[in-house]
Amino acid sequence: MRAAILIAGVLMAATTAGAKDRFPVLTPQQMTPEQKALAEAIQAGPRKTLNGPFNAWLRSPGMGDRMQKLGEQVRYNSSLPRKLNEFAILITARTWDAKYEWYAHYPLALQAGLEPAVAADLAQGKRPRGMGPDETAIYDFSTELRRDKRVSDATYAAVQSKFGDQGVIDLIAVNGYYDMVSMTLNTAQVPTPPDGALPLPDLTPTSKDARK
Repeated sequence: MRAAILIAGVLMAATTAGAKDRFPVLTPQQMTPEQKALAEAIQAGPRKTLNGPFNAWLRSPGMGDRMQKLGEQVRYNSSLPRKLNEFAILITARTWDAKYEWYAHYPLALQAGLEPAVAADLAQGKRPRGMGPDETAIYDFSTELRRDKRVSDATYAAVQSKFGDQGVIDLIAVNGYYDMVSMTLNTAQVPTPPDGALPLPDLTPTSKDARK
């Protein structure tokens, strides 16, 4: 049963592997025992597949296991409301022009209640119009921390007053974890599925000024 699940996961990952993939998809026969254990752990969790950064992370199974466990906490157990957590992930995807990350989380953000118009502005590298106070706090904190390498007292207070100390740490964590995911995806050149267009216009690099 485990072997069947593992093979199915590898096949799903293979559908996203492009000709220029720098980390060819590993078959179960090619995996070390440690890699197989990591692949099985990922597929036994809430994600179910090896899509996204996980095929690349198999190359360092000890590190990959710790990263995927952090990701499970960040994505599924954050103290932040799901809509705002997904919004922070989209902000990160846009910052890195990480097409696969946007492709994967755009529908999840909308399902969680993010307004399409907010996502559309973000996709174009604009400060989204029509954000509510909670979304504004998440956007300002996430963008200011990357741009200025710190956050102002006012920006910090806007998040801390709404979500507490835990919310501040969880927001830092979701930004940092998906920075790492986006770096992996871009380095590995993980493409979006060939039969699935981006739900918004293609993400293309924008100037630093356009993202302020």
